[in-house]
Amino acid sequence: MLLCPSMAAFVQMLLKQFTDATPATRTLTDYKYSVVIPVFNSESTLTRVLQRVEGVFANNGCNYEIIAVNDGSTDSSWRLLKKAAAANKRIIAIDLVKNYGQHIAIFCGLTKCSGDYILTIDDDLQNPPEEMLKLINCALEEDVDLVCAKFLNKKHPFFRRMGSGIISALNERLFAKPKYFAISNFRLMSSSLVKRICGHRTAFPYITGLALKYAGTMRNVSVEHHERLAGTSQYTPLRIATLVLTILFSYSSFPLKLVCTIGVGVSFFSFVLACGLVFKTLLFKSAVPGWTSIVVLMSFFNGMLMLMLGMLGEYVVRILNTISTAQCYEIRDIAK
Repeated sequence: MLLCPSMAAFVQMLLKQFTDATPATRTLTDYKYSVVIPVFNSESTLTRVLQRVEGVFANNGCNYEIIAVNDGSTDSSWRLLKKAAAANKRIIAIDLVKNYGQHIAIFCGLTKCSGDYILTIDDDLQNPPEEMLKLINCALEEDVDLVCAKFLNKKHPFFRRMGSGIISALNERLFAKPKYFAISNFRLMSSSLVKRICGHRTAFPYITGLALKYAGTMRNVSVEHHERLAGTSQYTPLRIATLVLTILFSYSSFPLKLVCTIGVGVSFFSFVLACGLVFKTLLFKSAVPGWTSIVVLMSFFNGMLMLMLGMLGEYVVRILNTISTAQCYEIRDIAK
């Protein structure tokens, strides 16, 4: 069947449009963004953090929500959050019954998110909210699950940087973190990644590790890092050490393997010592045994047994906590 010239031209135009079609460019306004902010005793910076986060999205015409989780603050942070939620319906303020720690507070916020992309940012303004656009643009351009900020010049104290290095090494060992990939709490995650994280059942949700575990693709973006405007960091050397031990016990069998290795070594030493005493008794005249050496050896070996039993008990307690609790936090109030 022959087509008239006008019909043929129309068909050719349609074919050209289909063959020349390119994927539409993704823009900021195509998606909804959720920002999770863990809050702890930050009354001096909280209002400015919320205002600057609001400004970033409002100035770019974006659909957004802010989920601020009050993690047992003892100052007026919760009062300020309720006031902000009443003034802006895009803010959801959650008050936890006690201080659970930053990662559990973030986990609570993630379970309440409804955005296509979820960002986490601290409440102390060391991470400038305006830098969130860099994370978002990277995710839109490359369609990745996880984008972490890489600070151009960290303003953390020395012990905090040391702790970050130790935790980074743990992440390489436990969660297969690439050596080149920098981790931070200033991050962006896709909604599908957040869904996988929230589906992980654990008594201690370590957000960074779970993000590394479940992310398909990840990228770094260089951002500014500012001096702390007020107060001091909650990550003291003791808290960092506690976090390291919690990660080890919750996500690794390394402590148990280490103690078992020590136990095998002590058992071997005991066997060699016993053989030596037997040969000494058979070959040489046996002296009257002194009870001091016996008490010392018994104390040492019994101490090793108690150490190994304590290590096993720690794992048992964590397993029981994981299977017996529906969630790792309790909410006192929600303000919208």
